[in-house]
Amino acid sequence: MSSNEPNADLRAANRARFELELEFVQSLANPYYLHSLAQQGILSQPAFVNFLRYLLYWKEKDYARFILYPHALHHLELLQHAQFRNEIGKDEWREYLNQKQFDHWRTWRDPTRIHAAPAVPTDSQPQSATSEVHQVPHMNGS
Repeated sequence: MSSNEPNADLRAANRARFELELEFVQSLANPYYLHSLAQQGILSQPAFVNFLRYLLYWKEKDYARFILYPHALHHLELLQHAQFRNEIGKDEWREYLNQKQFDHWRTWRDPTRIHAAPAVPTDSQPQSATSEVHQVPHMNGS
């Protein structure tokens, strides 16, 4: 057994963990997945909340460059707040987040289209949409 084998095993284990965590973080871009996690009670488990806090390292430049779905990082930030974790379990919040994500994708290349897009009627917005969850600072580019 050569002395390089332990290093190769460690590198392989680190790569597997990196890929697994990258895949999970990117799945957070999906509002339906977040809704499912909330519906199953996973978002209220303290161990899972700690895991979400641990995953914040993906916002660092050296890691964020691997993210293909930038909304994943924005949603990861929102998931740090208990109110968001509770609200995303509601169907109207899932739909609201999904619509906001769609609107961003539709208009991100042409900011003038944002003003031309019809405003979301207040009756279609989730009841608690004006709560402090929306006061969470948004990341640039999301």
